[in-house]
Amino acid sequence: MRTMAASRLVRNPHVDRARVPPADDAARAFHASLPGFSPTPIRAAPGVAARLGVARVLVKDESQRMGMPSFKILGASWAAYRAILATLGREPGPAPSLAEARDAVAADGRTLTLVAATDGNHGRAVARVARLLGLPAVVLVPAGTAASRIEGIASEGAEVRVVDGNYDDTIAASAALADGTHVVIDDTSWPGYTDIPGWVIDGYSTMVGEVVAAVAAGEVPEPTVVAGQIGVGALSAAIARGFAGRSARLLVGVEPTEAACVTGSALAGRIVTVPAEGTTCMAGLNCGTPSEIAFESNLRGYDCFVTVDDLWAEEAVRLLHADGIDAGESGAAGLAGLLAEREALGLGAGDVVLVFLTERPTDPVNFRRIIGG
Repeated sequence: MRTMAASRLVRNPHVDRARVPPADDAARAFHASLPGFSPTPIRAAPGVAARLGVARVLVKDESQRMGMPSFKILGASWAAYRAILATLGREPGPAPSLAEARDAVAADGRTLTLVAATDGNHGRAVARVARLLGLPAVVLVPAGTAASRIEGIASEGAEVRVVDGNYDDTIAASAALADGTHVVIDDTSWPGYTDIPGWVIDGYSTMVGEVVAAVAAGEVPEPTVVAGQIGVGALSAAIARGFAGRSARLLVGVEPTEAACVTGSALAGRIVTVPAEGTTCMAGLNCGTPSEIAFESNLRGYDCFVTVDDLWAEEAVRLLHADGIDAGESGAAGLAGLLAEREALGLGAGDVVLVFLTERPTDPVNFRRIIGG
């Protein structure tokens, strides 16, 4: 590994795990009704465990969730279902399903369009949901988004628009499209826009619940250390809500050095915006402003935060690949933080580590460069 890799460990002065709300698992029955749904595997990574000096590393592998390259379909589908019904003035039925939303749209007569801002996977997931519902989708991406990610979104039938700006600019552009027929399904929140990103977090709880269920069934041991990567904070909030009340001795949030918005906000004790103008390979985490509705769970749930540069993310990708697990750069970011600050975190031979592989490689050119193939 190159010696210039940089990282930073920040002990969270605001951690109070008892104040983190429990996960809302209302979406689990809905997800079970989706075509192609099944729980994703929890894989062992013995080579990674040896590198970290721990007993076991468990990898929750979201690289093939319902044929998508990431876990994002969980949040996008539940939020779209809830948002469509809310737009049409309806309450969720006793057996929620996408078919219920489709029938509601047909009965109303309006042609709704789903809109999303993304740097890749969330927008593709929203586009997939729109296609399943027979609805059009408009997905906005920031300038510099990898062509392969744009092609993935377009392959789901969405119209892709490139915004001349960063992720925060793209969020603003998507918000401006909201009206009576354009339903914005963004995974971050701002004043006046909290219900939908809240449902996104609830959707992600299905993934966390699968790990908890596997522990309860004796399929995997209870983790002592849990790492969650942070973009706007929706996924990490779901992880915090799922594990803050359990026995893990350490919850670790990980961000790119170039876009450490939650770490910066935790240090400030309030939401702040960081520039996030860099070109980190962890594109799915390149966010400048935390989600308002997710922030409290992140602020209270994580014992510490680690910021890492791209070299640590690339090392994590290589180590997982050596264990037969292919991850995108954002997908390996949680592990990157543990690698970077292993000694400072006090990882030891008795630890069982859980990381979330949130995406498979979605930039194949960069992936080949990283693994040397």
